[in-house]
Amino acid sequence: MRSFLLAVFLVCASSVPAFTQQPLAATPPMGWNSWDAFGTTIDERSFRASAQWIAQHLKPFGYQYVTIDEAWFDEAPPADGSDNPSKRYMDDYGRLIPAPVRFPSSAGGKGFAPLADSIHALGLKFGIHVLNGIPRLAVAANSPILGSDFTAQAAANTHSTCQWNSDNYDLKDNAAAQAYYDSIVRLYASWHVDLIKIDCIAAGPYKGEEIRMFHQAIAKSGAPIVLSLSPGPAPLDEALNLRKYAQQWRISDDVWDVWHNTSTTKTFPQGLNDQIANAAQWLPYSGNGHWPDLDMLPLGQLGPAPGWGKPRATRLTPDEQRSMIDLWAIVRSPLIFGGNPAETDPATLALLTNPAVLDIDQHSCNNKNVILTDDLAVYTANPVSSTGTYVAVFNRKDVPQAVDLKWSRIGLADLTYRPYRMEDLWTGAETASPSLKLTLPPHASTILVVK
Repeated sequence: MRSFLLAVFLVCASSVPAFTQQPLAATPPMGWNSWDAFGTTIDERSFRASAQWIAQHLKPFGYQYVTIDEAWFDEAPPADGSDNPSKRYMDDYGRLIPAPVRFPSSAGGKGFAPLADSIHALGLKFGIHVLNGIPRLAVAANSPILGSDFTAQAAANTHSTCQWNSDNYDLKDNAAAQAYYDSIVRLYASWHVDLIKIDCIAAGPYKGEEIRMFHQAIAKSGAPIVLSLSPGPAPLDEALNLRKYAQQWRISDDVWDVWHNTSTTKTFPQGLNDQIANAAQWLPYSGNGHWPDLDMLPLGQLGPAPGWGKPRATRLTPDEQRSMIDLWAIVRSPLIFGGNPAETDPATLALLTNPAVLDIDQHSCNNKNVILTDDLAVYTANPVSSTGTYVAVFNRKDVPQAVDLKWSRIGLADLTYRPYRMEDLWTGAETASPSLKLTLPPHASTILVVK
């Protein structure tokens, strides 16, 4: 058994040789996004305060990206997320720019550069959300596309828009469209943006040509910008292209603070139990700078204007909240906190800052699903810098569940000369057992290191 564990350690440790150049987003991005707490209403004051909290409380644990989500170009977006009649800011080349009344440091044509620089001074990285395509306003004005001889009408596919937001037209697959994406990415690069979350592109439907064009625009800019594709479910048969063009992509529709989607006709919102199953099929395509994304963590206080529903504390139970962290970690999803930083309670902070669990998300390997039934899920992985096996067990039932599995059922040898030692990575409790034996409350999980 000792030689087997040593072999696992060597495989993990050598998976990314020290002499190779690390890819962009070499480990799953960690950070915070404004959508779950502020919806479309985030302004500069709230964003700066949130970033300062992240820098103080989460940056020491590896969180670094802070992202402004939808509608930063609107003067007064309604808190309920309804259609917005307010003024929208756009430059002469059909490129949306921050609304100065909400982001005063952008006044005078500065864009987000001053805000991004202040975020960088905190030791964090700065992200923005954009909708795919080109604004209808730009097409109506037939705005010139900077750096080209094209105009907006040559780039726009006026027969197609996002299914849930018709503010933009989709783009054609032509040189004019590429020139438009080139022009906006150059603008974002001049603002010192580190991450772009582009919406309505990975699903509903999948827009592979636009993903390729946006990737090419980032490459042309020369800026180290992480590309995050949203929402899902991204199609599994496009996994290789997703890895080729993006650092992270959503595997489902939006995840909110529910256990399970009970609708028979829709995928919104996805719940934690849905993600337990969704994640399994994407594991073969995860790693080395390319990460299937389980979506943001709707934990803590969701308000004052969440992107879905009324302001509230997360409706996930304490057991469900821990299950969410355990799942995101064992499958190495990006960890993007969604709650209101300023109103984060100690329990939520503790969930977000467990070093042993975060290390699984950032540095484990050989991550796989070994059991997936309607009642139970088990995922395993290996540490990179030590021996042993991580084991995450999820009770998908609405009642308590006793688990007793032979070690061989989850891929370990059944030892006859000694039991395995199990350490609970949340409590630190250690036990020895000849089998994987435990009892879990409803919707609860445990995450162990087994040696």
